[in-house]
Amino acid sequence: MRNPSIILAGLSPLLLAASCGTAPSGDSVAAAANETTRPTAATSASATSFDGNFAVTEIASLNEPWAGAFVPGTSVLLVTEKSGSIRGFDTETGRTFEVSGVPTVDYGGQGGLGDIAFRPSETSDKLGGQRIYLSYAESGESDTRGAAVGAGQLTCDDNTCAITAFEPVWRQAPKTTGRGHYSHRLLFSQDETQLFIASGDRQKLEPAQDNSNTLGTIVRLNLDGSPVADNPLASGPQVSRDIYSWGHRNILGMAYDSEGKMWEIEHGPAGGDELNLVAKGANYGWPTRSNGKHYNGNPITDHSADDGFTKPAITWTPVIAPGDMIAYTGDMFAGMKGDMLVAGLQSRGLVRIAIEGDTAREVARYDLDNRIRSVIEGPDGALFVLEDGEGGRLLKLTPG
Repeated sequence: MRNPSIILAGLSPLLLAASCGTAPSGDSVAAAANETTRPTAATSASATSFDGNFAVTEIASLNEPWAGAFVPGTSVLLVTEKSGSIRGFDTETGRTFEVSGVPTVDYGGQGGLGDIAFRPSETSDKLGGQRIYLSYAESGESDTRGAAVGAGQLTCDDNTCAITAFEPVWRQAPKTTGRGHYSHRLLFSQDETQLFIASGDRQKLEPAQDNSNTLGTIVRLNLDGSPVADNPLASGPQVSRDIYSWGHRNILGMAYDSEGKMWEIEHGPAGGDELNLVAKGANYGWPTRSNGKHYNGNPITDHSADDGFTKPAITWTPVIAPGDMIAYTGDMFAGMKGDMLVAGLQSRGLVRIAIEGDTAREVARYDLDNRIRSVIEGPDGALFVLEDGEGGRLLKLTPG
């Protein structure tokens, strides 16, 4: 399959002037040295329906966009900017606005304002009234910081929106030095009574195998922030009761497949990016096992059948450097329904993955000629992507 061509649609009136570029953020900066070739679109039988030609509408230029979510029941997309702002875009009318009441963030490195999420069932024919969940980097004592998650109410009138009554519901423990590997992606359980939070290893490595902390884990909470009663370490120390799985490095995407199974995608070190099927109480091996190696060239023992750890469904060397992941549920792109779409930073586009029971395989790559931080499915099945870094654009993708 050839590289997909990109057709630039008429520029939206929302287009803003791009600001100057800067060094991209994220684990993939160091990993870039391990990318020996720029991949082209892969081929397989399941990739033949949609031919990879996108019509691209440029909506806006933003300042380090990180995540986006549609307010349920509306055409409004809210986008977080890492420095601490939320921008709103009505994708039908073209109206733009900013959301006030955002929590104070510890901005720098890979940290700042992160993910944004709504419970899908909180649909309304008007903007406002929905409960909004945000993840962010929070400062601590003695030059430490950690991921945090909070929730508030989205309150809107005809012209503005604000987040009111915002309260933290979870904090990564412990706070550490450094500004990397927060992860802090959010995913509700399918019945919307629980919240999964990706908690990165903060570049500290060994804590991911130590269940006295929540670094290098996925935590599962009730919506008030309390641990779910049947979490695998529910009888352990208080901090351990949050943990659902561990041995993770830097998770940047979580999604359910069409059968309701949960998957996550994470950065490896120099090589060894991973897609994993998530299971309660599973240990995924980091940093004891990895199919990558340390950035200084020191080896890490690869996974083996007898190592006692849960094995990845796919590993990538050279890396794709995932930014986010969704399960596509729409009908706009023929044959894509049910596949995972991964925003690729180092791979500079979208990576498409077919899920087959408990196994997975990459079936296509769609080159967008830029580092892609996040991919969001619109209400009508169109795709919206966020480019990484200062001046990163919000683009709408439809079949070309």
